[in-house]
Amino acid sequence: MSASISPALAATRTWVESFVVAHDVCPFAGRELARDTIRYTEVEASEWEPALLTLIEECHRLDETPAIETTLLVLRHGLGDFDDYLDFLAVAEALMADQGYEGIYQLASFHPDYCFEDAEPDDPANYTNRSPWPMLHLLREASLEQVLAHYADPEAIPERNIDVMRRLGAGHLAANLAKLRDKNAY
Repeated sequence: MSASISPALAATRTWVESFVVAHDVCPFAGRELARDTIRYTEVEASEWEPALLTLIEECHRLDETPAIETTLLVLRHGLGDFDDYLDFLAVAEALMADQGYEGIYQLASFHPDYCFEDAEPDDPANYTNRSPWPMLHLLREASLEQVLAHYADPEAIPERNIDVMRRLGAGHLAANLAKLRDKNAY
């Protein structure tokens, strides 16, 4: 369910197919990819206010369009620095709560330089949340609860992903991500 197909959105879909689904990082993504219920959209993020308004517009779109299961909002330009991205993410989460979306939609966060707290930047485990561009993933809480209720041992997903990333190795993961990323993307 693509709004339009730009190079960034095409690469993001390729990332979902060749990384997220291929390595089973999200065991539920393959179904949504096959059903074409993932919306890919991009927004200029050098100015935060319009980008945040787009985030809320995407929440409204999900409200109005049950056929869209989830949205990947690619944030182009302006959030290349991971700390800036984290600041933006905090504002986005607060805005969603303020707009009454807490408990309705959940934000998952992805960034080319994603680094988990207390992790070393070169730890391959960080690649579970590394993407070609900074992005926010809007997930329907009700759908997430439903699929998790029928998934054996969902608590093991993060550990399994860490093991897979470490087996693949940082060099391999970085090279594959670099193939998708336009150096002027953000």
